[in-house]
Amino acid sequence: MNWFAEFFQSFKEHLIEEIKVGDIGGEINEAILQWKAYFNVGNFHLLITDAIIVTWIAVTLIVLIFGLMSRKAQLKPNGKQTFVEMIISLLISTEIGFGMNEKEAWHVAPMLGTFALMITGCNVISIFDIAPPAKNIAFPVAMALIAIFYVCYASIRFVGFKGFWLSLTTPMPALLPFKILDMIIKPCSLALRLFGNVFGAFVFMDFIHVVIPVVLPGVLGLWFDLADGVLQAVVFTYLTASYIGEIVEIGHELQEHPEEFAKKKKTKKSKKENETASAAV
Repeated sequence: MNWFAEFFQSFKEHLIEEIKVGDIGGEINEAILQWKAYFNVGNFHLLITDAIIVTWIAVTLIVLIFGLMSRKAQLKPNGKQTFVEMIISLLISTEIGFGMNEKEAWHVAPMLGTFALMITGCNVISIFDIAPPAKNIAFPVAMALIAIFYVCYASIRFVGFKGFWLSLTTPMPALLPFKILDMIIKPCSLALRLFGNVFGAFVFMDFIHVVIPVVLPGVLGLWFDLADGVLQAVVFTYLTASYIGEIVEIGHELQEHPEEFAKKKKTKKSKKENETASAAV
């Protein structure tokens, strides 16, 4: 009985300490600030942050999980194989819907799938009360830059420089500066969308952990940590696929109907000649 009384008293003290609201601003500020350390490698100072460590942990877990789910493929798929094949089919059909042909869709699927799985793993890890890497602005910026460079690379690979240039000058060459500006805004949009949603959810969940630490954080975490983390990965991948599709679709039109673009050039040329002739008269 003495043991039980001591246990109950200790449990009550710890529960009160857990529920008691402390310095909300201080605790949230401490959670937001990233951990960092420098390691000396010869004459170089190597910076390691919590975002880097968590990213590698998340990526390792994702590789292990999907590696186990996709190994030993069978003609009669089991539940795990069916789930993986369903995700791949959904990704391929989405890419084809954006204007890519089947060969192009299969070519970009590994990269887009990598974006989806990596961002999902890095976001969902916050359900274990671990700060997601995307709360550090460097992570979403790096992902967005890699994505936009891959968009340009894949587009040029599929439709060539001519098709890529045509996507910047369609429907009229005067739009070229705006199309270039659009290519700059796209990675900014990807980065800020990912950062804003993950950072906002992280701060909100940390606030809930401080104010109402029992039950409610677990319930809200199902959305803000799990569902919203997956949703942001889906949105990032979806937009990246759409950017490739925008360029590739115009390139395909050039390859399939070159006469249409030649006709437009002739029409523009004849208009200029008529304007010149009327001005001379």
